[in-house]
Amino acid sequence: MAEYLASIFGTEKDKVNCSFYFKIGACRHGERCSRLHNKPTFSQTVLLQNLYLNPQNAALTADGSHIVVDEVEAQQEYDDFFEEVFTELEDKYGEIEEMNVCDNLGDHLVGNVYVKYRYEEDAEKAVADLNNRWFNGRPIHAELSPVTDFREACCRQYEMGECTRGGFCNFMHLKPISRELRRELYGRRRKKRSKSRSPPTRRDVDNRRRSRSRERRSRSRSRDRRRSRSRDRHGRY
Repeated sequence: MAEYLASIFGTEKDKVNCSFYFKIGACRHGERCSRLHNKPTFSQTVLLQNLYLNPQNAALTADGSHIVVDEVEAQQEYDDFFEEVFTELEDKYGEIEEMNVCDNLGDHLVGNVYVKYRYEEDAEKAVADLNNRWFNGRPIHAELSPVTDFREACCRQYEMGECTRGGFCNFMHLKPISRELRRELYGRRRKKRSKSRSPPTRRDVDNRRRSRSRERRSRSRSRDRRRSRSRDRHGRY
């Protein structure tokens, strides 16, 4: 029986635990849900609720219709937001494996930012600190999230451009950043890791030895030249 319950935990067959909360860290029913939302006591992932305000969703005319926002300008604004949040959270709390922003319209997903850290201790530290901070004039609401595999949380139809439920889909519609920014942010992380954690290879050791040897020979030649100039100035041979 225990093995069966473990096998269906967090799935649609589980009549006790909410599968949506387990998969995407949020549920459209909220506290009114008939199933349990088991909030993790430790996790690599931090959820920042409703942090991102999409100007394409917020810009309205006087009659309530949406203002058409230039796509290039909107992408640049989003990239600026993503870079600011990513660099701040990584510099302050630790290495980020991935960060995702929801482009859904449902209240439980709109503007949600999921930050997956490399280490659980960094995620715990971030949650403790972020709940005392503000962003863009609003208080930050941070909590640990059960989501660690975003492939299960994302809407596959949306990724293929075929989701018929639009922004009110109950699975994540992740808003992409530009390729240039992705290379910059995640490339910086890989360079930092390689400098601080990679053990030296035999080639590195050999190169350092050759470099030190060249430096010694260079210093020796410099001393010889100085001595030679000194002897010339004083007439000594």
